[in-house]
Amino acid sequence: MRPTQAPFPATRLRRARQSTAIRALTRQNTLSVDDLIWPVFVRAGEGIEEPIPSMPGVFRRSVDKVVEAAREAADLGIPAICLFPYTGLQERTEDCAGAWDPENHANRAIRAIKAAVPEIAVMTDVALDTYNINGHDGFVENGEIVNDRSVEALVKMTLAQAEAGADIIGPSDMMDGRIGAMRSALEDAGHQNVMILSYAAKYASAFYGPFRDAVGASGALTGDKKTYQMDPGNSDEALRLIERDLSEGADMVMVKPGMPYLDICRRVKDSFGAPTYAYQVSGEFAMIQAAAEHGWIDGERVMMESLMAFKRAGCDGILTYFAPAAARLLNARR
Repeated sequence: MRPTQAPFPATRLRRARQSTAIRALTRQNTLSVDDLIWPVFVRAGEGIEEPIPSMPGVFRRSVDKVVEAAREAADLGIPAICLFPYTGLQERTEDCAGAWDPENHANRAIRAIKAAVPEIAVMTDVALDTYNINGHDGFVENGEIVNDRSVEALVKMTLAQAEAGADIIGPSDMMDGRIGAMRSALEDAGHQNVMILSYAAKYASAFYGPFRDAVGASGALTGDKKTYQMDPGNSDEALRLIERDLSEGADMVMVKPGMPYLDICRRVKDSFGAPTYAYQVSGEFAMIQAAAEHGWIDGERVMMESLMAFKRAGCDGILTYFAPAAARLLNARR
């Protein structure tokens, strides 16, 4: 039972808010640089930092520039970056073979980062959408996104990334049974220390639009992803998915998008106690950036308040495009 408070004036709740020092002493949740994972987009070429118009301040980077970003992240104390490849339509195929090519942009970037900045953790994305001429996370057969054949391809993609040196595999595809298949394949191949951060509760959201621009998927996508990503009206289903992925060998789980689904983050953490992450997705980021650029909000304060919301909801970490800016502010406060 919650203890009974003494009546006013013996209890004055404002006492705990009276100064910066007192507020710091009584603060329940804190945000640190250790909570941040920085998503970075990698593309072909050399010496390229290409702005993404729908994500102000975010770039597609060639491998050499991704290495520079990794070094920047490590210098700021950010523990991990997550790689997402950009591919043009000419690089996409029906068989998605580029997804497990050892020389694709992501795998080359993994090797380059681990050679130059070995102390930073590298997370990857596992889904076929950026290599699929149809823009889907799995194979399309007669208009259906097929599950089991897609899982076989995702396992090959996982092994290629592990061989390249990835520390954390991030399956974002939402196919059934993929976590168990990936974990078994990693064990068999001697990659028992490679972690899986499963996009376990990934919703069919309208907040992903700028990301699809960033990875070149907007023009390729045929139809929608509602047969494999979650219905935004469901919450109990998220717990079933989390339970399944943990039972199949996921080390950590993710809720995506982030802020519109803070209730799911809280339920997941309370129900399982497993390491729980959220993705502050491109649409969330773009809205904050756009409003700040128009002077409608204080961009820095809203950025930090939005990140704190994830911690308050029970998250152990956040994937966010704000990671470098937030890290600079947090480091300055030390």
